[in-house]
Amino acid sequence: MARRRVVVRSGSDFGVAIAEARRSRGLTQESLAAASGVDRSYLARMEAGLTVVLLDRALRVLRRLGADVVVELPDVDSDRDVRGAG
Repeated sequence: MARRRVVVRSGSDFGVAIAEARRSRGLTQESLAAASGVDRSYLARMEAGLTVVLLDRALRVLRRLGADVVVELPDVDSDRDVRGAG
């Protein structure tokens, strides 16, 4: 199965990629937040695109340079486990 690619042009796109990856693995915000060492409320704000001022600026600079930022979402049956992520 091909990996899903999300072109990230804004912080909101980045949040969508996080939410899609989380849901594809059947994780709740609570479980992903705990595994990632962030508060669930912060993760919720990330997914909603509300915590991304620095990211928006960096993406704007990269776009100006002609670069694309792409997030490749893992297949559901990927061997990588979120608990092993650091």
